[in-house]
Amino acid sequence: MSNLPKQVYIKEEGPREGFQIEKAPIATEQKIRLVDALAQTGLDYIQVTSFVHPQKVPGMADAEAVVAGITPREGVRYTGLWLNQRGLERAIATDRLYLEGKLTLYASNAFLKRNQNRDPAQQLAAQPELIAMYQAHGIPVRTGFVTAAFGCNFEGDVPVERVVQLVADMRAIARDKGEDLSLIGLGDTMAWANPERIRQVVGAVQDANPDVALSLGVAHLDAAVAGLGGCPFAAHAGAAGNICTEDFVSMCEEMGIATGIDLEKLIECAVLAEEIVGHPLPGKVKTGGSLAALRARRG
Repeated sequence: MSNLPKQVYIKEEGPREGFQIEKAPIATEQKIRLVDALAQTGLDYIQVTSFVHPQKVPGMADAEAVVAGITPREGVRYTGLWLNQRGLERAIATDRLYLEGKLTLYASNAFLKRNQNRDPAQQLAAQPELIAMYQAHGIPVRTGFVTAAFGCNFEGDVPVERVVQLVADMRAIARDKGEDLSLIGLGDTMAWANPERIRQVVGAVQDANPDVALSLGVAHLDAAVAGLGGCPFAAHAGAAGNICTEDFVSMCEEMGIATGIDLEKLIECAVLAEEIVGHPLPGKVKTGGSLAALRARRG
């Protein structure tokens, strides 16, 4: 474990990842309430909504209203998700979000078809156009992301070589357009990762096995408060949710890794998230409490 980072940086995705998959409608005011509460915990990056077609993802139909309603807190980057130029234009028009460019390729051809209705060649060809779109708006492109990098419910195991090639393709496309991908993300979209596979797919990892990712020196992870969420285009095939933010922060504290997050406030947010969705969420610390609080009660 000698490669453990001294500090980790968490991208909180619960408000977007979580509410997009809920079957029952979530009131805009409740979404705003959770975002504002999360901003009080020390989290400095919160993905608040998704600018996608409301007929495909009805839970995100109020994207602009959510962004307009939050109370910005100094030092917190509020972000959104978009999949095309129209989505980016909507995000820019809010004039309240932190915008960053990202390229995305899919390790699973079957999931790409379901999620984007494209084949691999079409997705690859779209990346230079995406860079041009970002550059036209003065948005730097620094992140490359491989979705379903560890396996897919629709396709099965994903060859490591495919992931490596996709990363190389993204880097080459970015360089050709004068951009440098300084951060590579590997998405365990449907919870296929295991410790050995994470060790094989070197670089970064999210969702399934954060302790192994940390041992490899990974310092940037995506998480969702209370374990909210999952992809709406994979959930019916048994996709799991995300890394639970408060559980992960608790683990980091016990391992001596700094997060800059107030765990007790984060636990309150997890309880709030469960209250808002109206059904149990998978986070454990919100139920049992942090080990620090338990030790304090025992004196």
